[in-house]
Amino acid sequence: MHGWIILDKPLGLGSTQGVSAVKRALREAGYGKVKVGHGGTLDPLATGVLPIAIGEATKLAGRMLDSDKIYEFTIRFGVETDTLDLEGKAVAESDVRPTLTEIEAVLPRFTGPIEQVPPAYSALKVDGERAYHLARTGQDVALATRGVTVHSVQILPVYGEGNHAQHGGGGLPHADRSPRAPSVGARRRHLPVNGEDLQKITLTAHVSKGTYIRSLARDIARELGTVGHVTYLRRMKAGPFDLSHAISLDKLDEAAKGRSLEHHILPLRAGLDDIPALSLDPDQAGALRRGRVLAGIATDDGLHFALLGETPVALVEVESGEARVVRGFNL
Repeated sequence: MHGWIILDKPLGLGSTQGVSAVKRALREAGYGKVKVGHGGTLDPLATGVLPIAIGEATKLAGRMLDSDKIYEFTIRFGVETDTLDLEGKAVAESDVRPTLTEIEAVLPRFTGPIEQVPPAYSALKVDGERAYHLARTGQDVALATRGVTVHSVQILPVYGEGNHAQHGGGGLPHADRSPRAPSVGARRRHLPVNGEDLQKITLTAHVSKGTYIRSLARDIARELGTVGHVTYLRRMKAGPFDLSHAISLDKLDEAAKGRSLEHHILPLRAGLDDIPALSLDPDQAGALRRGRVLAGIATDDGLHFALLGETPVALVEVESGEARVVRGFNL
């Protein structure tokens, strides 16, 4: 049992609860005690892709944390909350509502390397304490500005009437939204009316590790001369994994009870699809497993996924023809 289960995390569930759910499913399916960890925190009020690493794949969880992410999110204008989402209390209000043209004009300012201040309600540590613990006790939380990269941020056309909650209606989206929405051609999609003062806007953003979407939403609203908060947040992709790989908690439970969970476990190498493979012979594999450096490797410098046949051996760094182990796998 070494690989990945990609959860389509529902609304209200924390990332550690997602890990617990997978552990229960593995026990239910008869796999006993297996090491499990998640590849990147997702807020309880967010839904979508949550990679869960199993067995030796947990050695790659840190790499998953460093990967790019893609999100859909809705900003509702006029109110900023202390949590920067629906859960918090209002801390600022504005009567200003932007137009589509104004939003289109400011988005390029949030593309590329940017500086942002993380939300006070975040898992970052301040003097050894989680920031959200301090914020909940009423303490002022001062977090340092950090550099992140927004590869792209774009306005997302929304579906017409009948699917209002799916893309940021008046409240939270439906927790059981299917990752396989009907085709665009089957339903009407549209941009907001140009020239109209908008109460909300739905965006999609491709961002680097460490980017807080709630902070991005706050800063976009402020740049527009108003305030805002996130009412809908869905992670569409994390590293190589997207919603096409994801399974709901209900389906996970059904698979566990039906003893068919293995059909939903992606192989360990699925988390390394963006890394070139390096084929080894048995002697080379044995040397790497003993922590030795391989010389005379005729391949490009950089990270490689070393394999003996179809068996993962190690994640290695190749430099000037020498391969050194970054992460070894006990398989």
